[in-house]
Amino acid sequence: MGIFTKDIKTMEDLLVHGLQDIYYAEQQIIKSLPKMIDKATNRNLVTGLKAHLEETNKQVERLQKVFEKLGKEPSGTQCPAIDGIIREADETAGEIEDKAVLDAALVAAAQAVEHYEICRYGTLIAWAERLGHDEIVRFLTTNLNEEKAANSKLNTVALRKGVNAKASSAA
Repeated sequence: MGIFTKDIKTMEDLLVHGLQDIYYAEQQIIKSLPKMIDKATNRNLVTGLKAHLEETNKQVERLQKVFEKLGKEPSGTQCPAIDGIIREADETAGEIEDKAVLDAALVAAAQAVEHYEICRYGTLIAWAERLGHDEIVRFLTTNLNEEKAANSKLNTVALRKGVNAKASSAA
């Protein structure tokens, strides 16, 4: 599927394309989370990112089941949005010397990823419901709920566990 091709003809095609997008995104997130974990110094942030890496692996498994239910081979299609979010996070992290400030930047980057995923899963659920794919809505809803919970945990790490406070007092 490309910019000037007309491979998406139906809503079903659009749903499959969206699933391929999020499948690719989840796989890129699996590759980038270990790098974030290695850079993070706040123990609550490290713990949260490790837990979300495990969740993300389970989300990919659920997406594979979704493809199976649709009679499709699991595959991804390049997602410039997630690639951009990850690239921006890497570039920003490379410019930060202070570890406390870096932790705040990592939380922000992780939340940008979560917000993208929340948006995608919400849309995919709406499309699947409209197309009568009730059997896949459950899998997608589980993934969406995990993304929302991960975002809430990141808020807690930033606001209540001191990441933002520590970063704001950095020299």
